[in-house]
Amino acid sequence: MKRDQLKDLQLTDEQIEQIMKLNGHDIEKAKGSFETLQAENEALKKQAADYEASLKSFKKSAKDNEELTAQIEELQNQSKKQKDEFEATVHGLKLNSAVKDALASAHVRNAKAVKGLLDMDKVDFDKDGNLTGLDDQLTAIRESDGYLFDEGNRADYEPANGQPAKADPVQAMVDVFKGVTN
Repeated sequence: MKRDQLKDLQLTDEQIEQIMKLNGHDIEKAKGSFETLQAENEALKKQAADYEASLKSFKKSAKDNEELTAQIEELQNQSKKQKDEFEATVHGLKLNSAVKDALASAHVRNAKAVKGLLDMDKVDFDKDGNLTGLDDQLTAIRESDGYLFDEGNRADYEPANGQPAKADPVQAMVDVFKGVTN
């Protein structure tokens, strides 16, 4: 969000300052959460690598003992399973975050409601890291349930507040010249 965008909305400097302050707090909070998660991720990756190295060295030293070798293989399988679950969880978090950002970009009024209408099995990342399968679904939802999207103020709609609609001045002029009366 930039100050120029807020000025274009004809907000006062005081309002802009308050909005920017709130936005700054949200950004700092998100940065802190991201840095914490990133540090935890790195620690878990290092821990997993250490476990793998320990298991390999342990397996080499215990070649003669079949029972011990079986336990090591069991531990390796568990480690691989945990790693796969961790990667799936990280992928899910990234996907949910990307979908949430895409819904915000699409000017969705209620992200939870729209997300409930999405078929998340069809949404994933392509090889370049871009979301696929979401745009088509959003287009379909926009057509069927347009009220879920914030389209901004429509310039062609001015309510008459209970008064009769104003006549189009150009059409009135044409009617006068043609001799049409109401």
